[in-house]
Amino acid sequence: MSQNTFKKKLKKGNTPKRGNGPRKTIFTWIEEKLNVTGLLGEGVPVQLVPPVGFVVLLALIYIWSNHRAENMVRKIERVQQEVEDLRADVTTLEAEYMLSSMQSEVAKRVSEKGIEELNQPPIKIEVDK
Repeated sequence: MSQNTFKKKLKKGNTPKRGNGPRKTIFTWIEEKLNVTGLLGEGVPVQLVPPVGFVVLLALIYIWSNHRAENMVRKIERVQQEVEDLRADVTTLEAEYMLSSMQSEVAKRVSEKGIEELNQPPIKIEVDK
């Protein structure tokens, strides 16, 4: 077996190359683009995380609530339009029914079948017991 040895320190000129410098994460990109080190210093103060998180949560709830309310308004308008259309249909059908159930209209329809309208009132027949 081989012996344990210390790693040899690399000289400054012999550094291994990993691409274009240190690896960039999304957080380093945000720090570069937004320049948050000028506002916050070297790091994010831990005491600011809960209030900022709470405000972000409230903002998300507000956006969700607003979106849901707008969808509900659209749905209500669509249903109201349907109700108006159905009300117009019902009014039309009721008018047609009232017209067709008038005595003169019924007499016209049954006259085609040979049934005539009576001109005198019906006679009451009485039977003695």
